[in-house]
Amino acid sequence: MARARPVPPQTIRFCRSDDGVQVAYAQHGQGPPLVVATCWLSHLEYDLQSPVWRHFVEDLGRFSTTIRYDERGFGLSDWKVPDFSFESRVRDLEAVVDAAGLERFALLGMSQGGPVAVAYAHRHPERVTRLVLHGSYVATVDSTPESRQLDDMFIQMIEVGWARPEGRFRRVFTDMLMPGATPEQMSWVDALMRISTSTENAVAFKRARQDVDVTDLLPGLDLPTLVLHARGDQMNLFEEGRRLASEIRGARLVTLETDNHVLMADEPAWQVFLSEVDAFLAPDQDVAPEIRSGGPRAAQLDCLTAREREVLRLVAAGQDNRQIAEALTLSVRTVERHLQTTYRKLGLAGSSQRTAAAAMVLGAHGYAPAASVSG
Repeated sequence: MARARPVPPQTIRFCRSDDGVQVAYAQHGQGPPLVVATCWLSHLEYDLQSPVWRHFVEDLGRFSTTIRYDERGFGLSDWKVPDFSFESRVRDLEAVVDAAGLERFALLGMSQGGPVAVAYAHRHPERVTRLVLHGSYVATVDSTPESRQLDDMFIQMIEVGWARPEGRFRRVFTDMLMPGATPEQMSWVDALMRISTSTENAVAFKRARQDVDVTDLLPGLDLPTLVLHARGDQMNLFEEGRRLASEIRGARLVTLETDNHVLMADEPAWQVFLSEVDAFLAPDQDVAPEIRSGGPRAAQLDCLTAREREVLRLVAAGQDNRQIAEALTLSVRTVERHLQTTYRKLGLAGSSQRTAAAAMVLGAHGYAPAASVSG
């Protein structure tokens, strides 16, 4: 059972992804940092009022500092976006994490957010302490013909019925999402669909989702992983959860005895989910959330871009330019340019500039600077 603590109100901020799209993100709760790689239907403000999502937001905040965000094209994030590709969604998560000032954190991938979380954890293993995947999947490119037909049917229904005042078309989707929902809960989901995005965005997102595949990334994950999946999930079948757990080294599978893809507050499966996630994050409780405090040392780094901060973090970890280039899939020359710009912004010069920059990073997060930094 989750620890009963009051939940602080959320704070909403905005950041820009690398293609200029503004992404809205929110932070609330207390405890070790937990970033939620979101699913497509969300609205940071509306979710707190909804009987469908309110318990999810509030209960996670009782034992974690929770960072959520609205997908590009949805909620409070920019609706006019040029790209809904999988790669753009991973970059959005990178932008949110950097904007929030997180160094190391647990990552929760919900439904379509699961592959995004997997890709992020694979690219940034030094930053993700634990991975939780709920109701997610490995790939859509190898979907069955029946699944493809279902996706095509959904797209047609979105085109015809998404913006209609009556909810007949949207209810088909809701019935699969939450077959055990009350009429009130179904009405809230119906309203969320209409206010969360436009018909055009919903169609574009569904089409972009059809070519996702993280199969090759799973063997490369080496971190504590918890997979939770509803036995009767009609949106993403239970077999997908079983496959995730079997292909990620050391992952543990928890079967939720429900048919609901979105868990309801009053069903036993929700308490199982909550207890499992709470216990899974418990080892991180002794690690203070490394979120920029806004203090004088941290403020010195605010002039840097997200990429410059990322390079500098690896410098502080003792990596040389070649290692940094490999870790970030950059050329050594690009790393050198980032460092030259960083030193200039921070007013550093001379043979000790690398050590001084690393000391600023470590000091901003409350660590004693190392005696020397190689490279």
